[in-house]
Amino acid sequence: MLALALGGFGIGTTEFVTMGLLPDIARAMGVSEPTAGHAVSAYALGVVIGAPVIAALSARVSRKKLLIALMAAFTLGNAATVLAPTFGTLVLARFVSGLPHGAYFGVASLAAATLAPVGQRAKAVAAVMLGLSAANVVGVPSATWLGQHLGWRDAYVVVAIIGLATVAALIRYVPELTGITMTNPMTELGALRRPQVLLTLLVGAIGFGGMFAVYTYITTTLTGVAGMSPGLVPVVLMLFGVGMVVGNIVGGVLADRGVDRAIYAAMIGMAVILAVFVAAAHNPYTAAIGAFLVGATGASLAPGLQTRLMDVAHEAQTLAAALNHAALNIANAAGAWLGGAVIAAGLGYTAPAMVGAGLAVVGVLLFAITVWAARRDARLVAAAALLA
Repeated sequence: MLALALGGFGIGTTEFVTMGLLPDIARAMGVSEPTAGHAVSAYALGVVIGAPVIAALSARVSRKKLLIALMAAFTLGNAATVLAPTFGTLVLARFVSGLPHGAYFGVASLAAATLAPVGQRAKAVAAVMLGLSAANVVGVPSATWLGQHLGWRDAYVVVAIIGLATVAALIRYVPELTGITMTNPMTELGALRRPQVLLTLLVGAIGFGGMFAVYTYITTTLTGVAGMSPGLVPVVLMLFGVGMVVGNIVGGVLADRGVDRAIYAAMIGMAVILAVFVAAAHNPYTAAIGAFLVGATGASLAPGLQTRLMDVAHEAQTLAAALNHAALNIANAAGAWLGGAVIAAGLGYTAPAMVGAGLAVVGVLLFAITVWAARRDARLVAAAALLA
């Protein structure tokens, strides 16, 4: 589990550290900061494209070998980022770095669930996701500090080293995973024909956007609205990361007791906390507490969504689990875009939290429809069996 989580730690670090180093990258590459933001978009695009393509095409590949290959590609992508001579090659390197992201988490989550004791599947999935959450507590602040003081490329040197360490750990500690049933590309792509898979992905793509709407603009919210000194912002960002770690653990425990109830609880909690954050953001102490709770409620949703996708995908579990991370990156982009739109409209830096609360409410309603449809289908199957 630790070997699998170490890969998540490296992926989480490289995904978020670029945001903290955008001014440094822009200056070094001679581009504007908005243009430098294309490096973030390129990574997200790599995740969205790589997740379904890799998961489908690698259906016949040994799961352990696939995990090792994905982390090797991730390491090469970050090494290419370090060596990128121009901004164009940097954007390409970030795109390549993002390609293994979703497939790695999909296969690693499936591996963890397979290795877990009976009744602890969601907790095992949460253990893998814990690496992603821990990155926001340790990896991102450390790599950002290093990049700011020694040069932005050094941050990606650290990420590449983490990638190499993960490859070694996977080779040494992860078994052959013979318990995972091998499929084929057409079987994996069959997940896209399952309404429950598509509906659950839509819930994640919309409902998860609220956390990113707030996180993207959290620095200016803390300094411009809460009146916090810039020196304290990294402390609050670390609190946000600690909240993600706590939420990830709690979400895994709750999902083992009932996946649907855990998803409802996470999204309702997120809607409430984001709405409260609109007022809490005006005071530095309540803003710090609010940031912790936004991170906690957001991260608590991930284990339940990941577990549910593996359940409803049946034999196409790898693709469905990988697509979860593509959906979350769509939520990342959508939340950031909507948050920026309301700020540009002059509604202020607390408006993204209200937008986020609205996204969470829409997510709850979508999930209610998803659960209703699943129960209706189950009743129809049961009735058909009785008639037969």
